[in-house]
Amino acid sequence: MGKMLGGEEEKDPDAQKKEEERQEALRQQEEERKAKHARMEAEREKVRQQIRDKYGLKKKEEKEAEEKAALEQPCEGSLTRPKKAIPAGCGDEDEDEEESILDTVLKYLPGPLQDMFKK
Repeated sequence: MGKMLGGEEEKDPDAQKKEEERQEALRQQEEERKAKHARMEAEREKVRQQIRDKYGLKKKEEKEAEEKAALEQPCEGSLTRPKKAIPAGCGDEDEDEEESILDTVLKYLPGPLQDMFKK
């Protein structure tokens, strides 16, 4: 009631000590929770590793590192990109194929027509 009338709060002499104990208990609970979660995650990782070993799988990080190394390896010292990176429809390969198709068609034409197309 004194608080409502503008008076001072009633101070509990042990309030500070109780608050410190409460904070310590909360901190200890949080540490226990984190330790429990760390143990559970370690168990999960152990099971994951057993599965990877059983089926010959690799971790995602290992797989990405190997792919990155494979991409960097042929490119070292090279000024051109790898041939498989050239999109289909680009380059000299298509021209060679077109010539071979034309030659194939010319073989089936009669002699005078072949002479016309070759000129």
